Amino acid sequence: MSAEPHPTLPPVRLHSDAELAGAALAAPLFARAVRLARWAGPATRVDVGGELVAEQLPEAAAALGLDAGDADSAMYASQAWRVAVDTGLVDVTEPEDDGAPAPGTGPDGGAEEDAAAADHGTAAPGEDLALVTGGAPGDVLDLWLAALDTVLADAAVPDLDDLVDALDAGGGVDFDRLDWNPSREADFLDGVLANLYLLTVAEGRAADEPVPLPVLAASMVVPDDMGEPTDAVLEQVSDAMMRLDDQFRQLEPIGLVEFRPVDEALMAEADDADIAAGHPDGGDDDEDVSRYGMVRLTPLGLYGVRARMLDAGVDAPAVGDLAGKGADALLDAVSFYPEGAAQAEMEQWLSGRELPAAAAELLAAARGGDEAAPLRRLRCQQALAPAGPSAEGAVRAVLDDPELGGLARVWLAERGAADIPAPDASLVFWLTVDTIAAQLAADGETRELPLLMETLTAHHAGFFEKAWRVEHPATAYVLEAMGRLHPDKRAAKEARKAAFKARSRQS
Repeated sequence: MSAEPHPTLPPVRLHSDAELAGAALAAPLFARAVRLARWAGPATRVDVGGELVAEQLPEAAAALGLDAGDADSAMYASQAWRVAVDTGLVDVTEPEDDGAPAPGTGPDGGAEEDAAAADHGTAAPGEDLALVTGGAPGDVLDLWLAALDTVLADAAVPDLDDLVDALDAGGGVDFDRLDWNPSREADFLDGVLANLYLLTVAEGRAADEPVPLPVLAASMVVPDDMGEPTDAVLEQVSDAMMRLDDQFRQLEPIGLVEFRPVDEALMAEADDADIAAGHPDGGDDDEDVSRYGMVRLTPLGLYGVRARMLDAGVDAPAVGDLAGKGADALLDAVSFYPEGAAQAEMEQWLSGRELPAAAAELLAAARGGDEAAPLRRLRCQQALAPAGPSAEGAVRAVLDDPELGGLARVWLAERGAADIPAPDASLVFWLTVDTIAAQLAADGETRELPLLMETLTAHHAGFFEKAWRVEHPATAYVLEAMGRLHPDKRAAKEARKAAFKARSRQS
């Protein structure tokens, strides 16, 4: 007997929509896009594609509070404008391109001036701009997700140096020489973000703990079954790491990540193997690793990556998703969640319900003789652990239930309740098998499990002679595990014999 592997990612704990919307509005690039949308007006001129004409970039930079004469400021303004257009914060009317100049219609019949004006389109604040201050948090987040799509598309484009290197004799881009496949680059970046997401939500790892850039790059390049990476693989990791360094610099202003770039001075000192390993000169202390770049998803970034994964059909649950569902759906799902996430989900589920009815619903959902039932009962017990006296009636109602009576007695005993009927021997053995089956399904063969086995069997003389007769679907499976794991060799041998008898009895 074994629990089927669950296909979902671990559930993520998201901030509230209001907090996330606040973070979106504070993201530097999104905030610039909003400012430019408010700045747009009758005098704003755009080229084909909706880009600001070059002559207006200094004015746009000044509207953002940037140095109008600085080249970087023009780049920031251009990027913010593109985000504003793509998200609908700005509406543009592109210039007509019919190959003929417009006739003069000005007071002086200025055909030349009118022709110049016809070469440009116009722009104005879009209807969606009102959502920034007047919409719900979800509206703001939808706008931010659209902005994220634009930034991710930009980040997948080769950098300027690569484009210059790929110019052919006629001044065009030789795409074969560039070796750039837009779909492949987009998939690579999505894969990187998915790996970063998985590392962030992994059980036992702090969500705010940054990931070293070499580790993230290696996760995309090094095969899972590879032992010591070859020099060729290390070079690929190094190349991937430098790509990510450039891409995360572009993704930080939209609020997706917090990023510490690669120390440029260090790059001149280290070779590809050192870069890929994440440390110079064989060192491995934290300071050295951080100099090779560190990245973490922000709370807003977690929301954004999850939203993209959901759109792609990936099952990426969040804590709280099950709050409106029944106890059967809750126990089925959290049976496969990591311990901490399962407890958080169950607490949220209980918090919105009347406790007596919720406790009865949980207990009813915990019944069953299928393979997943022991783990459902364990999660039910954990869900009811913080419940107070108001749940006692529902718990006492199942004292005579052959599948739930043991759970009920444990719950009542832990609260010092009176008048708990003593269990008969068959219930004790059944509960022992059920408990071990649940632990095996939840965590596998952990280091703690042998101690649990020893504790459960220590107070029952002739335990294994009686255990193989237990009417539980997992009896043989549990006894076989005890034969492998029980710390007492004699008991382990008895468990193996009992498992054989249980299998023979079932066949």
